[in-house]
Amino acid sequence: MQSFEIDKSDLLRIKTALEGDDTELQLVLKEYHASEIAILFEKLPQDAKERIINVLPTDTASEVIAEMDEEHRPGELLINLHPEKRSEIVEELDYDDATDIISQLEEHEQREILEDIDQDDATSIRALLNYDENTAGGLMNPELIKVNINLDKKDALDEIIRQSEEMEEFYTIYVVDDADTLQGVLSIKNIIKAHADAKVRDLVKTEPVYVKSDLDQEEVARLISQYNLTAIPVVDDQMKLLGRITVDDIIDVMEQENTEDILKISGVSEDEELSGNWKDAVKSRLPWLVINLATAYLAASIIRYFGSTVSQLPVLAAYMTVIAGMGGNAATQALAVTVRRISLSDLTDNQAYNTVLKEFLVGMLNGAANGLIVFAIALFYDADPMLGLVLFLAMTGNLIIAGLTGASIPLVLKRVGIDPAVASSIIITTFTDCAGFLLPLFLATKLLLHH
Repeated sequence: MQSFEIDKSDLLRIKTALEGDDTELQLVLKEYHASEIAILFEKLPQDAKERIINVLPTDTASEVIAEMDEEHRPGELLINLHPEKRSEIVEELDYDDATDIISQLEEHEQREILEDIDQDDATSIRALLNYDENTAGGLMNPELIKVNINLDKKDALDEIIRQSEEMEEFYTIYVVDDADTLQGVLSIKNIIKAHADAKVRDLVKTEPVYVKSDLDQEEVARLISQYNLTAIPVVDDQMKLLGRITVDDIIDVMEQENTEDILKISGVSEDEELSGNWKDAVKSRLPWLVINLATAYLAASIIRYFGSTVSQLPVLAAYMTVIAGMGGNAATQALAVTVRRISLSDLTDNQAYNTVLKEFLVGMLNGAANGLIVFAIALFYDADPMLGLVLFLAMTGNLIIAGLTGASIPLVLKRVGIDPAVASSIIITTFTDCAGFLLPLFLATKLLLHH
């Protein structure tokens, strides 16, 4: 099945159906999956979204709201619905999805919704609202299937059937003791194939992979990926079972974290929404551009210092921009690879050393290769082998600096507790710009003017 993309014909169909009665609208909406309707919502006004939600069956409506991106304000859509419809949708949602959506609202709006729904559902959602949204506790769903370790096969199966009536799907059965402490996991396959007189104690897989409720969501994603899990249990400090995190939640986390890293490396705050207005974009980006302006003046001061060299060898002005630009590109490549490695796992000292060494060698080889090209260009256009040598050495040197800084700066920032994706690009650009101007000017001064 191909991924759904908004098409003009789809929008036209929906808008035309919105002009008709509810029956006509329902017939058109039946042709779309809930996730596709959520995508179409990106192009529809608020009143159209509310009407569509109201005519959809509750289970479909809840799925549409759960599939909406946070930046398109599913919470705002929910709070504007009729209280009865709103309560039906919230009670249909998984607890983790309901919590994510309700957490976007003001406190008085949260209270309004929670007071109208089933008391047990409200209690579960309130408990989840206490966790930081970027932690395992904020991701988890308290709905799970658990059995006592002292049960036999028949009683365990009866318990699994009873608990599964309220759940759409489940991947793992968790085994607990009388104190609700996690003891291990049990697969459906093992309990079905077991002999009639088998005990859960003999079937359980002990020492399961688990996470504490305060663990960062990025680390949760790494563990699920590392151990190829479909779900992971969440426990408190006393190992009491609190909930589970499923792989579909982790896919969303990985997409979110990757987007944040890309924005940070580009000097854009993670608070800026991809579909936000121009005021938010200016507020988010301007501070970084001001910092970049200050570092650009540092690079410009090098040119001022070597003003006599530039006046005597004006051809250097053209070549300097090439060397500085190449350094910036090479540094960005090294930075992207290193930040990605850091995000996947904490590097040991030996791994960090090997990362920097690798980027040094890559920088040296790429620098020499590009330096030879620049040498040939200088020889062809300027008929000056000494100028070519200066450019060769400057290009090689700047790409070595690019590789070293692109790899080492994010590692150092990570070590001192600063997010490497945020600050690295500004620092590295400063290094490569300054070196891109300093190396050719300094070498030209020493090798050409004093020759």
